[in-house]
Amino acid sequence: MNPPLIGVTIFRTKTQSGLPAQSVTEAYIQALLQAGAAPLLIPLGTPDAALQAILDRLDGVLFTGGGDVAAEVFSGLPHPRVGDVDPDRDRVEIFLVQRVVEQKRPFLGICRGIQVINVALGGTLYTDIADQHAGALHHDNYPDIPRDYLAHTVAVSAESRLAGILGQTQVEVNSLHHQALQRVAAGLTPTAYAPDGILEAVELPGHPFGLGVQWHPEWLQAHAPMRALFSAFVQAAAQNSKA
Repeated sequence: MNPPLIGVTIFRTKTQSGLPAQSVTEAYIQALLQAGAAPLLIPLGTPDAALQAILDRLDGVLFTGGGDVAAEVFSGLPHPRVGDVDPDRDRVEIFLVQRVVEQKRPFLGICRGIQVINVALGGTLYTDIADQHAGALHHDNYPDIPRDYLAHTVAVSAESRLAGILGQTQVEVNSLHHQALQRVAAGLTPTAYAPDGILEAVELPGHPFGLGVQWHPEWLQAHAPMRALFSAFVQAAAQNSKA
């Protein structure tokens, strides 16, 4: 049987010689490959009709981390720390989120991924946690801290799909973000929180696999629960392929 084809969202960058390029951190690709998937990068700049043609051939979509979603998209408060905004990436990912929800295709969001899922479905974000959430922990452990550094615990709802996948209701996670979900979109269920009350995971009930996490499990593949998260996603995509 062919491995499930997983689309992976990417970001714009430049080569060492300054040429425009599109890329993704290799850790996502390796985590998907180890879980048995066939990853496919979804190029930015793709018109909506072509995005739909790509999506028609995919068994699932991974929404990766990266720069901030433009505050204007969700009527967020302006903040000087908002950065690496790419309106075209916002367009592509919001389109894909809305389609995978409508078409019931498995999807997983990581860091920016959970944020764009929430925004695409009508939710909002803190544009800077430290300024806008009283008593916040230090969530932006980058760029000079190892990406597998376990920054804090996360309490996971025992009734959630996520707890079933991870096999536990408390996990230690890395933390590489300065924004987070504020008002949760209608239809999404909050399932995990950091000790300071910042939301760390959401699920879409009734969907074959609709889940987002605020941490970066692709950098924590030495930990069995984080490997299990990718495995569950890929297995759901494989079931979608059969269907």
